[in-house]
Amino acid sequence: MSYYWFKFVHFAGFISWMAMLFYMPRLYVYHAENLDKPDFVKVVKKMERMLYHAIGWIAMAVTVFSGVMLIILNPGLMKMGYFHIKLLAGVLLICYHLWLYYYMYKFEKNECHRSGKYFRAINEGPTIIMFIILYAMLIMPNLPSN
Repeated sequence: MSYYWFKFVHFAGFISWMAMLFYMPRLYVYHAENLDKPDFVKVVKKMERMLYHAIGWIAMAVTVFSGVMLIILNPGLMKMGYFHIKLLAGVLLICYHLWLYYYMYKFEKNECHRSGKYFRAINEGPTIIMFIILYAMLIMPNLPSN
C-alpha cells in the first residue's frame, strides 16, 4: 500500500516541479526584456527567488525522495530498460534545474546578458524531457516485446 502513496507523492511532486521548470524561464524572458524598468525588475527578482526556492527545491526534493522510495519498494524497476530512460531524463531535469539557478544568480547580480528570445528557446527543454519521461513510463512498459 505504501508503494501507491509514494507513487501519488511522486506524481504530485513531479507536476509541481515541472510547473516551476516551465515558468522560471518565462520570468527570465520578462526580466531580460525589461532591464530598463528597475521597479519591474525588482518585483521579477523576488518572484524568481520565491518560485525557485519555495516551490522548485521542495518539489524537486519530493520528486527525488519519492522516486528513490519507489525503487527501494520495487527494486525490479532497475531491471527494466525504459526505467533507465526515465532516470536519465530525471538527471537531465535536475541539471536544468541547477542551470536555472545559474541564470537567477546572474540576474541577481545584474550580469545576465541573454535575450528574451534565448530564454523562450530554452523553455522548450523541460517539455521535451517531460514527454520522454511520460513515454518511457506510460507507453514503453505496455508495448509488445517481440
